[in-house]
Amino acid sequence: MAVATNAEIPIETAIGTTMLICAEDVRGMAVHGRDGDKLGTIDKLVLDKRTGQVAYVILSSGGFLGLGQSYHPIPWATFRYEEKQDSYAVAIDKRLLEGAPSFRPDSAPVFDESYGRRVTDYYRLPPDGAA
Repeated sequence: MAVATNAEIPIETAIGTTMLICAEDVRGMAVHGRDGDKLGTIDKLVLDKRTGQVAYVILSSGGFLGLGQSYHPIPWATFRYEEKQDSYAVAIDKRLLEGAPSFRPDSAPVFDESYGRRVTDYYRLPPDGAA
């Protein structure tokens, strides 16, 4: 079986024209819930060390100028990109977010398998994170 080289693949297919984004550019993007209300903004992406895939988005919500802010890890599998708004949407609402696992800026949890399972269970996702 022959393997295609980058030279044989049109640029649009190889890297896309607007399909890729740097992780640092995702930070600060708005996240809207199923009802269209803004839930917060993306603060960080948490990667799986073994696969390199995004596992969680840390959603920053509430607060003003860093005071009273809380962070919610939400499985990446629940996100979809909304091209028209240049933002992300999740199929949750503010009520679900209020009871979700969260932390304050000065008390970040250890992102181990146990914590990941707690987050995944809360959002009722299968263990592999697939939506």
